Amino acid sequence: MTTSQILAGRTMIMSGGSRGIGLAIGIAAARQGANVVLLAKTDVPDPRLPGTIHTAAAEIEAAGGQAFAVVGDVRDEESVERAVAQAVERFGGIDICVNNASAIALASTEELPVKRFDLMTSIQLRGTYLLTRACLPHLREGTNPHVLSLSPPLNMSPQWLGAHPAYTLAKYGMSLLTLGWAAEYAEHGVAANCLWPETLIATAAVQNLLGGDAAVGKARTPEVVADAAVEILTRPSRECTGNTFIDVDVLREAGVTDLSQYGGTGTLEYDIFVDPPA
Repeated sequence: MTTSQILAGRTMIMSGGSRGIGLAIGIAAARQGANVVLLAKTDVPDPRLPGTIHTAAAEIEAAGGQAFAVVGDVRDEESVERAVAQAVERFGGIDICVNNASAIALASTEELPVKRFDLMTSIQLRGTYLLTRACLPHLREGTNPHVLSLSPPLNMSPQWLGAHPAYTLAKYGMSLLTLGWAAEYAEHGVAANCLWPETLIATAAVQNLLGGDAAVGKARTPEVVADAAVEILTRPSRECTGNTFIDVDVLREAGVTDLSQYGGTGTLEYDIFVDPPA
């Protein structure tokens, strides 16, 4: 990948992004000159999790881009419309829409409270739909326009379908919407792709929900996803659309051969929905 500011002058709007993979994508895009608009609820610190939308914006600006924090809820149509309108007013348009916000609960069907089902489907499905829908009129007029959803390949193995059906539905729904937009907006030159990590990623969610320090030791850093995202977002939108990418495959195609920079102190653990090689 080139060291020039390949996203200079382009504006990205992203759901979430106060921490973890979303923040890493915002920082990576800022290093390439992007304007980054964040739509997230984290106005004040949470004692259980690091970072707010405001600290994220400060980190993005420190990386070299312009940041704009919009406090709101991606599930709320008015919040989304306001964030998109403010992004256009501030920067003149939208070129990139990143659907990053998600909730995770890996309980079985009988153990999962209905309110958690509603939360996941509201954020992953409704939120992804609302944000992308609001962006599309501006993306059609944008420069090399891309929609990127942090969602997995559609692995229909019973292993994954049966593990946590509610979470699987919510994440696969993001992927189906994104692949649908790739087909629907192909004539308009708006790319729509999915991106998913090959391995666990060292985020607060992995730390808190998937095994603590032991799980983090088997994970790569969020920068592996962020660098792959930037690589996708710089590809020609009319030529790169309708894909469910795995981060390391994107990086290898871009000529990155040394993945050790992305951490993992022991045997890496494959992420949900990713089957190890036979």
